Amino acid sequence: MRRTPPRRPAKTPTVTHQDFSLANIANGSRVVRLGVTDLSFHRATAAVVALVLQRMGLTVERQYALHEVNFERLREGTIDMLASAWLPCSHGVYRQAVPARELGLHYQPYAMWGVPDYVSEADVASIDDLRKPEVRARMHPLIQGIGLGAGITRFSLKIMDEYGLSDAGYQFRTGTQDDCIDAFEALYRQGHWGIVPLWHPQFLHHRYRIRELKDPRGLLGNVDRAVLLAREDRLALLTRAEIQVLDNIRLSNPIVAELDDAFNRGERSADEAAREWLARHPQRLRGWLAPVS
Repeated sequence: MRRTPPRRPAKTPTVTHQDFSLANIANGSRVVRLGVTDLSFHRATAAVVALVLQRMGLTVERQYALHEVNFERLREGTIDMLASAWLPCSHGVYRQAVPARELGLHYQPYAMWGVPDYVSEADVASIDDLRKPEVRARMHPLIQGIGLGAGITRFSLKIMDEYGLSDAGYQFRTGTQDDCIDAFEALYRQGHWGIVPLWHPQFLHHRYRIRELKDPRGLLGNVDRAVLLAREDRLALLTRAEIQVLDNIRLSNPIVAELDDAFNRGERSADEAAREWLARHPQRLRGWLAPVS
């Protein structure tokens, strides 16, 4: 009796990234939930990213939250992308548990402690100098920071401890970005000596001359990369060409400081500031969008 050979199971067709993205385009399900750290320069950068996504036909829903909350949302999948993650130093502690891809290079941020430029460098060149009795006598004792989840705040708390600044009579206080800015501008208007825990890029650098203090103990971290962080599973919303567009986005510290200034002091919304900047630099936008042109 002739045996019938066993039937081979039918091959499951391979579904590619492109298949998923084209299906999403066909279904019209092209909504990107963009997490934005709720600080003005992050809003300004996210506005540029949102406008580029919109130019590619996607709908963008922005959600604003603190640093650590946004990373948790990205891990849970309640947002698809985050603008912008500072890696590896400032936000690396949050990044570890998130399965995501880094795209673009929005700018190269770093944390700093600074003083107004009218404070003599001969008197105060480094954080160590803040303990000098003659400096302490002139320097405002309150150092106003921002929220606890920010890298600059974590670094600043270490500085207070390891440089012995609390023992010298200084006080570091957390708060909002507005608290930090208002405290610095009040000191500057009065010509008083004071310390500002800050970062690049930030619009205060666009308006004032702020001199960076040396950090001989290296507690402020290194220069980071500010990138768009996107969940791998949600990149199926985009074609490979569209992903390349997002990876093409290149800004810089001075550009983001300019956008941040227009948003904070120029009476523009973040979207208006981004739209006007892109209108003044059409060649840059064309270059980013080249893969889908």
